[in-house]
Amino acid sequence: MSTDSRRLRSDEPLAMEVTAALKQGEVELLSRLLAAEPGLADCVVENPEGGGRTLLHLFADWPGHAPNAAAIVQTLAAAGSDLDAPAVGMRHRETPLHWAASNDDVVLIDAQLDAGADVEHEGSSIDGGPPLSSAVGYGQWAAARRLVERGARTLLWHEAALGLMPAIMRRLESEPAPRPEALSGPFWNACHGGQLGTAQYLLAHGADLNWPAPWSGQTPLDVAEKAARSDVVAWLLEKGAARGKKGA
Repeated sequence: MSTDSRRLRSDEPLAMEVTAALKQGEVELLSRLLAAEPGLADCVVENPEGGGRTLLHLFADWPGHAPNAAAIVQTLAAAGSDLDAPAVGMRHRETPLHWAASNDDVVLIDAQLDAGADVEHEGSSIDGGPPLSSAVGYGQWAAARRLVERGARTLLWHEAALGLMPAIMRRLESEPAPRPEALSGPFWNACHGGQLGTAQYLLAHGADLNWPAPWSGQTPLDVAEKAARSDVVAWLLEKGAARGKKGA
């Protein structure tokens, strides 16, 4: 997406028409609009309250799961849409693939990756990282697993949330091994993801049972309760885990 991309207000007739075509999965109408309007494929639709979205962002936006994902993505890509363009004027730099990940939209993830989107593109609102961070951070487990299947690189906290024990054990058995204080965040994520065996392993290696997440104040017990991970909750309570001041 170039700096001189066409701008449309979200309340303009063309913006409303193309948004409706995207959300309804109307491939033929989208194709006609793209053919008739130069620069539309690479345009930014601006909201009155601030921030702008590309057409792919509009298609991937919450709640996601719009129809005809593969055909829509292919049509936009063929017309010149930038698959990896970041959102404009927002606190993050998320691409449409980040948004598909945040919506657990596996079909759209596949469509974008098949069209050439970058699985490692930075910009997540979670940590500034790739789409996998958005999927894991927002608890979108099907999306997270599909991204890993499609080649996404994993960090320890991703692996803990997904229960990827072989990868975790390799890290902890390497030299130098992660320090115990580096295991508390992954432990928290294991509890979030319902990965009881992983949580037990990380606690045994020095993770903090009551580590409060800096972004929310939630402890592992808080997040396990919020995610309805009953087996993890029962085990944490048995171990004497506490709730945070902010609760779940």
